[in-house]
Amino acid sequence: MIYDYIIVGGGSAGSVMANRLSAKSGNQVLLCEAGQDTPDGKVPPEILDSYPGTAYFDPRFHWQDLKVHTQIVSHNRPEERPPLRKYEQARVLGGGSSINGQLANRGAPADYDEWEAKGAAGWSWNDVLPFFKKVERDMDFDGPFHGKEGRIPVRRIFPDLWNGHAKAVAEAFKAAGYNYIDDQNGEYRDGYFPITISNLYDRRVSAAIGYLDNGTRARPNLTISAETQVSELLFEGTRCVGVKALVQGRETEFRANEVIVSSGAIHSPAHLLRAGIGPAGALRDLGIDVRADLSGVGQRLMDHPSVSVSSFMKPEARLNGLTRRHILLALRYTSGVDGVAPGDMFVAVVSKSAWHAVGEQIASQLICVYKTLSETGQVRLASRDWRAEPIVEFNLLSDRRDLERLMDGFRRLGAMHMGAALGQAISDPFPASYSDRVRQIGVVNDKNRRMTAFVAKLLDGPDWLRRWIIDRFIVEGYRFDQLMTDDEALEAFIRTAGIGVWHASCTCRMGADDDPMAVTDNQGRVRGIAGLRVVDASLFPAVPCANTNFPTLMTAEKISDTMLAG
Repeated sequence: MIYDYIIVGGGSAGSVMANRLSAKSGNQVLLCEAGQDTPDGKVPPEILDSYPGTAYFDPRFHWQDLKVHTQIVSHNRPEERPPLRKYEQARVLGGGSSINGQLANRGAPADYDEWEAKGAAGWSWNDVLPFFKKVERDMDFDGPFHGKEGRIPVRRIFPDLWNGHAKAVAEAFKAAGYNYIDDQNGEYRDGYFPITISNLYDRRVSAAIGYLDNGTRARPNLTISAETQVSELLFEGTRCVGVKALVQGRETEFRANEVIVSSGAIHSPAHLLRAGIGPAGALRDLGIDVRADLSGVGQRLMDHPSVSVSSFMKPEARLNGLTRRHILLALRYTSGVDGVAPGDMFVAVVSKSAWHAVGEQIASQLICVYKTLSETGQVRLASRDWRAEPIVEFNLLSDRRDLERLMDGFRRLGAMHMGAALGQAISDPFPASYSDRVRQIGVVNDKNRRMTAFVAKLLDGPDWLRRWIIDRFIVEGYRFDQLMTDDEALEAFIRTAGIGVWHASCTCRMGADDDPMAVTDNQGRVRGIAGLRVVDASLFPAVPCANTNFPTLMTAEKISDTMLAG
């Protein structure tokens, strides 16, 4: 059988593409997903959980061998290479939308006007807004910015249901001069707001739940092949004609008129590189025949660099049982850095830092540079072997303006932690690091459950004991008061502790014909190759000021619409 379309990857983009392309009964569509299926009635409870920490730390839903460099990598001084970090890339139907924080953030109109200015014709704000609206079913707001009939319900948890910590943070934001905004996706100005979430009845709605429902799965022209890892793209000359894959361990070939790679900004460029599509010199060094010399494949990898200010929450300020959600509000503000558009910074207010007992006591304010200027990251192959994970170097903070904004943000939020409004709910602020030790304690198992339950009782004990435990076992190398006054120490902490927020993007950018770094045209078609398209966050010309799930859904809606229109 020859399919009309084979989709490689059942994440957010792949789920949308499978739904929309199979809606035309004449299209035969195959969706290949390396991870497990999540059909209605069999969605793992960890994925359905409104609190995402259980799925996020569950190894069943990850690429277990994927590790990345987040700090700047110097290829001239290999002895100074920064440590590798585990990277929680989803390996399950629905992709990142099945394990992420469920934030339904679009970004700002200026983000998409920038896309068009960078050569992605037809991707301005006015062009993409109809497809953002097509994605969503807004449960709270109507009007020109909101969709009411989409497959992903979105809603907000308003202040009357917030816990004590969230309410205290809101008071601290207000005291700092920020205004309250009801609708973050309807008013593009600085302020704090209830975050918009892809969630209904306090349950996650992933792209797989929303787009691959029972009605869609019943279509005779749609085949969903889970536990199917694509090992190779198949070609006849410069035309892609299918894929080779392991289906539950058995090697199989599938043929198609068109292959759509929707494997995310790390694995999509890896598929292209192994097929001989990418920078010619790097391919030849690995003994790979060059099929298309495209310098941009795997280059200019971007994410949103971030750092946290954390604190101990007083018992009465913790989650109140009205929702499982742990991030209820956020702040958008303007750093004032020259040459950067307004609204470039984002602070997520976290009222529970992990699933376990200690996590329920620790709050964080995650400060993110949402208009990042660092774009020297890259994805490249470690070997020709498809089983080997690629080498991933994010090179966060390679532009010093990103570092300076995180330093400023840490002190802005740090000052709020010492103010009266936030002091009602928290004590003992400290600089947080998402280290390997934190990751290990975050794994869901009985040992961690017992250990954290014991430590949590001690933290709720005398003040002196809590401070000693935080200084001795939680803080890693730097004190809060030190970072608030010592520039060198703050820079060193941020360079070490700063991480991305799992918004990998931009490694197969779309752009104009005369852009030597553009990998695809404005519909995701790979330059110089027939029958091959990329549709996911790797297409972004620049990472928007947003969590990337909704921009990815929008991108797939827009491209599938054009494909169906012929």
